[in-house]
Amino acid sequence: MNRIFSLIKKELLTAFKDKKIRLSLLVPPIIQFFVFTYAATLDVKNVPIGILNKDNGKKGVELIERFLGAKTFNKHMYFLQNEKEIAPFIDKQKGIMVLSINEHFSRDLEGGKLTELQLIFDGRKSNTAQIVSGYATEIIQTFNMEKINPSGGGIVNTAIIPRVWFNPNLHYYWYNIPCLVVILAMVLCLVITTQSIAREREMGTFDQLLVSPLLPFEILIGKIVPGIIVGLGEGLLMVLIGTFLLQVPFTGSFILYTISLFVFVSSISGVGLFISSLSATQQQAMFGTFFFILPSVLLSGFATPIENMPSYFQIITYAIPLKYMLVISKGLFLKAMSAKMVFSQLWPLMVICVVNVSGATLFFRKRIQ
Repeated sequence: MNRIFSLIKKELLTAFKDKKIRLSLLVPPIIQFFVFTYAATLDVKNVPIGILNKDNGKKGVELIERFLGAKTFNKHMYFLQNEKEIAPFIDKQKGIMVLSINEHFSRDLEGGKLTELQLIFDGRKSNTAQIVSGYATEIIQTFNMEKINPSGGGIVNTAIIPRVWFNPNLHYYWYNIPCLVVILAMVLCLVITTQSIAREREMGTFDQLLVSPLLPFEILIGKIVPGIIVGLGEGLLMVLIGTFLLQVPFTGSFILYTISLFVFVSSISGVGLFISSLSATQQQAMFGTFFFILPSVLLSGFATPIENMPSYFQIITYAIPLKYMLVISKGLFLKAMSAKMVFSQLWPLMVICVVNVSGATLFFRKRIQ
């Protein structure tokens, strides 16, 4: 145990004794945590749109006022003079949508006739266009129903009162922060673990390590544990920042979260050891790290729902540790996930952890023989 502790201490000192390395491990993740919290958001606010109003009547003005009063559109609204201005407005990305009101809009409504509105969207921003389309359609439908039934009775007699669970105000960063804690902990754990053996090989000290009194499994533990410590420590630090500084509610068990995060970073350390054993230089190890991170994030369900992926990709996601830890993190942060539900996600993570560490151990043994 003394030999193992000495190797762990040596690895941690190597990582933290250099001021530049120490700052690169501590400062960038915290900066990324804040940047991604507020910058990487799918919230659609203050969307620039164009208005082409060819109707001089009262109803057209009333509809435009509805858009002016909506928080989504109220700050960036451009009034176009004719149809020729629509194409340049969209092409130059001055706005995501153009609302075109025809010249008979007010007259048709007052006469009880069917009238049409045209909504033109920039399809290059497909996700934003779909969200904006939903907002615009809701405004138009509300306007339409009020004109059909101005008294508020008779035709429409049902009031819909939406109630949002777990995130009442629909703050996107409440979703983002639990995910970022896990993703950044994974990145730090990988960086520390993948660099360990590759650094020894590049500096020419790996052979000295092999002829030392350390046994192969002791070297293995000494290389894995520092990554687990750094990943777990940084993850818990970001949990505290998100909870106390950014005011994201943590409603579940902190002990369960710590255990789950430990299992998660342990499974990631197995991947890191495999990449490090395969790499001859630190540059190769870093390339392998990013090669693993990008598919893991894309297939984990963080950016896009797993249910929307092709079936063959959905099968691959069962082997990705990040998928299970994201569910646990969001559940313990926002909806007080029970121990039973946590374990339903934790046991696959444990299986992946055992497979990753065991596979990395066997590969590491073959590489040093």
